[in-house]
Amino acid sequence: MPSGTQMIVGLIIGVAALVYLILRTKIHAFLALIIAAALVGLIGGMPATDVAKAITTGFGNTLGSIGIVIGFGVMMGRILEVSGAAERMARTFLRYLGRDKEEWALAATGYVVSIPIFCDSGFVILAPIAKALSSRTGKSVVALGVSLAVGLVATHHAVPPTPGPLAVAGIFGVDVGLMILWGLVFAVPVTVAGVIYAKWLGRKIPQVPTADGLGWQRLAAGSSPVHVTETAATSEEETVLPGTFISFAPILVPVVLILLNTVLTAAKASGSVANFLIFLGNPIIAVALGLIIAIYGLMGQSPRKDVLRRVEEGVASAGIIILVTGAGGALGQVLRSSGVGDFIAQRIAGCALPAIILPFAVATLVRLVQGSGTVAMITSASITAPILSNLNVNPVLAAQAAALGAMVFSYFNDSYFWVVNRLLGIEDVKEQIMTWSVPTTLGWAVSLVALVIASFIF
Repeated sequence: MPSGTQMIVGLIIGVAALVYLILRTKIHAFLALIIAAALVGLIGGMPATDVAKAITTGFGNTLGSIGIVIGFGVMMGRILEVSGAAERMARTFLRYLGRDKEEWALAATGYVVSIPIFCDSGFVILAPIAKALSSRTGKSVVALGVSLAVGLVATHHAVPPTPGPLAVAGIFGVDVGLMILWGLVFAVPVTVAGVIYAKWLGRKIPQVPTADGLGWQRLAAGSSPVHVTETAATSEEETVLPGTFISFAPILVPVVLILLNTVLTAAKASGSVANFLIFLGNPIIAVALGLIIAIYGLMGQSPRKDVLRRVEEGVASAGIIILVTGAGGALGQVLRSSGVGDFIAQRIAGCALPAIILPFAVATLVRLVQGSGTVAMITSASITAPILSNLNVNPVLAAQAAALGAMVFSYFNDSYFWVVNRLLGIEDVKEQIMTWSVPTTLGWAVSLVALVIASFIF
């Protein structure tokens, strides 16, 4: 049995190598995670054959639980993007929340749309609505755009079947329904804080589109919004969008079914109806049904070739996520098999800090170093899940901690930072940081407080 010191040295070298490979070399995160897993095991004292077995076992077990769901989810998200369903959701929230609540309407849109769609894609699709609203109301496009972006990023980090939190759920071995439920809860205060900040920021950066829509102008201090009625062109745009019910259905049906599965399973319900609902609520079946609804409800009139092309575009984006998720599972299995997880857990048990902070802190550090929220989530889950498994920590809250900790201070090495700032016309570096780095950090801080409170209660 290797000593505790040897196991810790193996972990430190493996994680250091992982960070170096991602930051300084041409090696992809997938291969970097596999290399790190091998280093942790070999340097930590595991026999080479056991290291190889742990890597393949961890990779297979992780993808066995969530790999198919990731594939279905990104296919569905792609159809929601190209069919106009995402825009229909935005217009629905705007209609029901009413005038002068545009920031809240856009935030609510982002909150729902980002459950199956990557936040980058969602913002690209919906940013023209924020721009149009800015032209019609005189409100700062920054206030509107940041509200939208915050709603998108909140559920992107917290709610499956978005690949990041779904992968984290698989690595921690938690019920996907519970992950969805808690994610929806934690995303609310993050979104609310973001909208409040966005409204304040809009007064600091009162930017609106020019009359021709091709550039940007700053309003004079203290100028008041001027409301403009919707144009006929806008009404024509409305008519070509899919209906409200069918736009929401591909998201809501799987979420409701998965939550029903969780409730009925927890209640130990029996009988043919309960068993059938539990079957339908299995994440694989539920998301597959959502995908079928999206295909036939949103693209039913499209040629078969076009539908297959859109679905395959989604699959292309899913491939690397599935590989990175599996590699994260491999690293986690090596940590379990080497014994380093148990060793660290014993030390943490005697620490005064809440154990829930560990996955949050690891995700925070990895995100700051390399920029990718998904990689930060998976890396944190892979390292901390074996450590926390023997501690009195709610695994769903630990999984959420790994997901939400990766929200911190989005900046130059994060693609979403550039998407938000460029589409809102923000070019000054200080304003770019105020526009997106600050609200993500605010959401990160709010989620930490919520996690600590929840961990004491649950």
